[in-house]
Amino acid sequence: MNSEQLKGNWNQIKGKAKQQYGIAVDDDATYSEGKFDELVGRIQEKTGKAKEEIKKEVSSW
Repeated sequence: MNSEQLKGNWNQIKGKAKQQYGIAVDDDATYSEGKFDELVGRIQEKTGKAKEEIKKEVSSW
């Protein structure tokens, strides 16, 4: 497992925490950010790509 995959695991955890916070304070924007962070983390874990590279790819969809 390389460092980008480990960062992917961390991004998933961070995303889930943001989602829970968004639910707790009824903030849809924070919840959405959490879902995006989790998605980036999953892709990062599977591919080993850098977070910025993944964000650029996702934004081009």
